[in-house]
Amino acid sequence: MAADLRPKFWELPLESLTHPEWEALCDGCGKCCLNKLEDEETGEVALTNIACRLLDGATARCRHYANRHAHVPECITLTPRTIEKHHYWLPQTCAYKLRFDGQPLPDWHPLLTGDPESVHRAGVSIRGRSVSEDLVPEDEWENHIIEEPLP
Repeated sequence: MAADLRPKFWELPLESLTHPEWEALCDGCGKCCLNKLEDEETGEVALTNIACRLLDGATARCRHYANRHAHVPECITLTPRTIEKHHYWLPQTCAYKLRFDGQPLPDWHPLLTGDPESVHRAGVSIRGRSVSEDLVPEDEWENHIIEEPLP
């Protein structure tokens, strides 16, 4: 584990995490980078397999994470202060959502396994399962609704 990360930091309250610890909490599944459709009447959120144009579908990682807002200004910055606002659309397996809800990390989480590939082996990532938003017209997004990949 990196020197700037405390042992078992993921068990601490989210608001007490350092920036490197917060970033390390991400499991790398890529599901937060999939476009969602929200029903304006019910608030229900449907997940699509249509990814942000910055997502590398082969790795399930953002191609320009550090400066993503220069390319996609509407990209959400999730922080301990903003998680409550965004909680409703976060993936079910998201470590930020789980910890916000007082739940432990799943046993396949890379922080527990020590292996960044464990999220992909568990079948919860979208690596190899998405299509770029540049390739699908918005009026066809409803045809791309999927169930969230879960272990």
